[in-house]
Order: sequence, then structure tokens, then C-alpha cells
Amino acid sequence: MFLFQNITAIDWVMWIAVIAALMLLNEAARANKWVGLTLFVAVPIILTIFVWPRTAGAGSSTGTWFHWVKVYSALAGCLGFMALRFIPKLQNNKWMLMFPPIILSVNIMEAVFRDFQVYGLHGMVDGVFMNGGAWNIMNGIAGIINIITITGWMGIIVSRDKQKDMIWPDQIWPWIIAYDLWNFAYVYNCVGDHSFYAGAALLLSCTFAAFFIKKGSWLQARAQTLAFWMMFTMSFPAFVTDSQFAVQSSHNSTALMTVSAIALLANVLVLVLHVYRVIKLHRNPLKDSVYAGTKAHDKVLEDNLNKEKDSDKLNSTDSDSVDSSLI
Repeated sequence: MFLFQNITAIDWVMWIAVIAALMLLNEAARANKWVGLTLFVAVPIILTIFVWPRTAGAGSSTGTWFHWVKVYSALAGCLGFMALRFIPKLQNNKWMLMFPPIILSVNIMEAVFRDFQVYGLHGMVDGVFMNGGAWNIMNGIAGIINIITITGWMGIIVSRDKQKDMIWPDQIWPWIIAYDLWNFAYVYNCVGDHSFYAGAALLLSCTFAAFFIKKGSWLQARAQTLAFWMMFTMSFPAFVTDSQFAVQSSHNSTALMTVSAIALLANVLVLVLHVYRVIKLHRNPLKDSVYAGTKAHDKVLEDNLNKEKDSDKLNSTDSDSVDSSLI
């Protein structure tokens, strides 16, 4: 294949199994706060003490600063989101409502720094083959644009059902797809031999969950599936490098350039949409809902608000809506 070396039938079966496992774990974590605390506190403590010092040490494919920072930042996101979901007084605290966008931005910026760093790397580095080039710079720029186009920073709500999901109505599908393309390009650029699973499978697990199971919960699903994957891959780094299920990147310069160019183009298009709506509707991306009035935004809001308690918020999206039927 253009992106990867030989992919066997058993590789595709395992790829589907990874997506299914991550989605099931995500459902377990969102269904019960005690299960969530077990998965995001007790399990990582045990792994930190007894497993990761042996499996994710220097020289392993997950022994870099980035992997250690990533696993704990993902876990911090999960726990912060759980606090927002299950502590009612935090749901009206503007600083707490800023926490999810902030940690999302920090996670994206971590990857942007790594993309820029890999630009000058070639050959085996920390157990991973690197082929740095202009594509790293392109994708780093795409990541910065992805941060700029984050909107509705104070518009996060908690669903009124028993799961109490963290819902972000302004995080609509064009931004999510642009993020997925950027993040896949990042993984493909920087840890290419992991990208069949850590790129495509991982991203699809949270996107499927948000598109088909609970709309508006993408960031929650992203944090939880990322945390599960990072805990797994730091415990079993050979799965994506040396096991019978490992799928190697082609490390082809044209492939690297192509995925980064697609990611950059997608994020530029979302930026154009973002700027258009901000200017036309006089929206402040930090305070206002840039996409209020679109079907994607308003349906999520309607499905998750208490109709009486939150009627003012729902009505505010109708008063200044525009014809955005395609979004």
C-alpha cells in the first residue's frame, strides 16, 4: 500500500478489534464514575509503579518524553472531565469550563512541538524510524490552525441523562475531521510504524463514538480512548513494533507529504469557515458559540439540555441563527 507496507487479513481483524475494544472501554468509563476512577486512577498507579519502568524505559519505542507526558496529560484530561461531569458546582464555574479547551490545546501543542523536532531527525531514534522533512513543518502549522479554530470555550455543558457526559456543542464535525486528519498526519510523521493503530484505529474509535453513540461528546471520548491506548502501548510497546500484528509505515516521502498536505488543507478550510462566521455573526470564539444556528450545533444542544432550566441558552441559539443547513 501507499501508506503502509504489507497489511494481512489478520492485521485488519486486529485493527477492527482495537477500535471495538477502545469503544467498549469508553462506554464503560462514561457509564459509571466508579469504573472511571478505577480505570483512570487505580490502574495507572499500578502501571506506573510495577510495569512502565520496565516496558517504557530508555531505548524502547515508548520511552521518550513525549509518551510519558502524553499518557499523564490524557489521564489528567479524563479526571478533569470527570470532575466537571460529576461535581455540580463546577459546571457553572467559567474557569472549570475553560479546562477542557485548554488541555486540548496543550495536547495539540505537544504534538506540534514534536513534529517540528522530528523535522531534523532521520533514521532510528528511540526505537522508532524517523524520516523528517518539510511535511513535519506543514503539519505543525496545521496543528496551530487547529488550536486557533477551537471555539465555544465556555459553552461546554453536562448532559442531563444518567451518564452525565461532557458535551461540547460547538465542536462540530468539520473541526473534528480536520483534527483527525491533522492527528493522523502527526502520528504518521513522528511514529509512523505505530500509525496503523495509534493513528487510524485510535482516531476512529472516538470519532465513531461521538458521531454514532453520543453526539457532542467527542473530546470526552478522545481523552478516554487516548488514555486507554497510551496505557496499553506503554505496557506492550512491542504490539505495534515487533508482534505478528505490527504494520510498518512505508516511510515514503511522497506519502508523508500527501497526508500532511491533506491535513493542512482541511484545517485551512475550517479556518476560512471559522473566520467567516466570526466576522459575519460578530462572534467572540472564546465566549460565544461560533456555530450556533447550524444543525450540527443546535441538535446537540437540544438533545442534552434540560428544556426548562436551560431554555434561555437554547433560545439564544435561535435568535441569531443563519442558514447553515450543510453543517
